[in-house]
Amino acid sequence: MIVCVAVVGHQNNPLYIQSFTEAEDALKLHHIVHCSLDVIDERVNNPSKSGTTLNEAFLGLLYPALNYKVYGYLTNTKVKFIMVTTDLDVRDTDVRSFFRKFHAAYVDAVSNPFHVPGKKITSRTFSESVTNIVTSYSFN
Repeated sequence: MIVCVAVVGHQNNPLYIQSFTEAEDALKLHHIVHCSLDVIDERVNNPSKSGTTLNEAFLGLLYPALNYKVYGYLTNTKVKFIMVTTDLDVRDTDVRSFFRKFHAAYVDAVSNPFHVPGKKITSRTFSESVTNIVTSYSFN
């Protein structure tokens, strides 16, 4: 089950964070998302150590936390997508597919002429779209 998704700008500013659990877990999930930014920066700045190529957007499993697994995706404009899931046996193809749909929803949201680049995404349509994408992926 996906418990949190986030969009983080190229300067590591949070553009969108949505958790799909109880309110008391939200702060812990925000912390996990924030910690994953260090892992993404390490992989981008040291590609030889991580084994991923720079032309690939999918960063794969960033790190496993206690009860969570954190996956990452990096766009060409250095916008980061982060997904936190409680499922321990997730196929990379499913996660890649999720990130492709999530990226498409993001592109639709920022293509809105009233959206200011670099500011938080407040679009209700984007939130509904993300919720629909998350509920369609149950990784079981």
